[in-house]
Order: sequence, then C-alpha cells, then structure tokens
Amino acid sequence: MEIEPIGVISSCYKEKFGIPRQPALVPLGKASLIMAEGYQQQEMLDGLAEFSHIWLIFGFHATLEQGWKASVRPPRLGGNKRVGVFASRSMYRPNGLGLSVCKLDSISTRGDKVALQLSGVDMLDATPVYDIKPYLPYADCLPGAVGGYADKKPAIQYEVIFSALAKQQCLEKQQELGVDVMALIQQILQQDPRPAFHAGRYQKREYGMRLYDMNVRWCYLLSGEEKIRENKELVKVISLC
Repeated sequence: MEIEPIGVISSCYKEKFGIPRQPALVPLGKASLIMAEGYQQQEMLDGLAEFSHIWLIFGFHATLEQGWKASVRPPRLGGNKRVGVFASRSMYRPNGLGLSVCKLDSISTRGDKVALQLSGVDMLDATPVYDIKPYLPYADCLPGAVGGYADKKPAIQYEVIFSALAKQQCLEKQQELGVDVMALIQQILQQDPRPAFHAGRYQKREYGMRLYDMNVRWCYLLSGEEKIRENKELVKVISLC
C-alpha cells in the first residue's frame, strides 16, 4: 500500500523541543491543516464541522530517517525504564505513523485553499497528514479503560513567572499574532518539556524553544532565588528574543 499526504500542518511548534508529549495538554497550541492539491474539494469535508474534535493520522517526518526501535524509554517513566515500542507513543515506530486527537475550531476557505484550524495540537510544523477521522465520544471515550503506566494526566509541578522584559514582549507578540502568548508559554512550560533525566535537577542554564517566530528563553529556579507559591517549583521566562 502506498499512501500520500492529504495535507500538511502549519504549527506554532517549529522544533521538537517544547512540543507537549500528548495532545490537549496545551489547549492554546494552535495549528492549521492545509489541504493538499487534489484534496481541497469541499464535499470531502461536508459534515465535518459538526464534530468538535478529530483524529489525525500523520507522519513523524523529522525522525523518520533515524529508523525505529523495538523498545523505548517513555518520559512518564523518567526516561530510565524501557518498554516495547507498541506500549508507547514513541515516534520511533516501524512505519513512522502517529495518531493525534485535536480540537477542530473551524474550516476556512480562501479561493481554492482549504484549511482546518486546530487547537490542542502536539505536532511539529510541516508534519504530513495522511487521514482525518471524526472523534466519536461514545466510542472513543471509554470510562473503564486502563492506561497502564500513564493512567493519569501528568501533574503540574511548576509555576511559571515572567521577567519584566518577557511580559512586555508577550504583550507585543499578542498584538501581532492575535494569540495569548503568555498563557500559551505557561501551558507549555508547566508540562516541563525538558528531557526526563533533567527533571528534578537544578542546573544553572537557560533553555530555549522556537515558538511561532519567537525564541523563548527560560530557566529553573531554586527556592531561595524567588518566592515559591503553592509549593510549586518556579520556571522563569527570561525573554522572547
């Protein structure tokens, strides 16, 4: 069987680092699915706007050349314990295919260009999409399901604060992009995007990620450096240079 992309993702996430590890963890993470030539017929999308969420089958294009692995180290297990690749959502899979559910905000048409506006995404910019399916609550949400080692949503461990410079830059970018940039960054950093083996370690270093056209810089603070509230560790956003 040969498959070809029906569209490509234009995402706020411009690099792998910083992308939430599961969909819906960052509700403000937005993307557009731009339908490819030959798949822009409106009749293909008739009725889809009636659904609040959709499934996307996509390709892990940025890591495909690295091949697949029989076992992987899931971040939820601290990056130390191995499980079989089929017991994970790792990108290092035999066929390099991913599955993600996201919120369908709208369907837009400009001339012959058709795009699906999405939120709560966990996909890298330029990701190829191979199929779309509607999310069916009665069939896809199973109350008695068991999630193994990832049975519960990750706890939020970090409180995110902003430097005066970062606050000003967030306001400027919000005006430019029409996105609540400060809230978006908070949602991402609360999930701690660092490699699992960095978690819980204090390191005097800056981290950075590409988000839209920004280079977001942040660091992790010791309790003595800033006032800790609600017993959460602090992440300080330094700048959006």
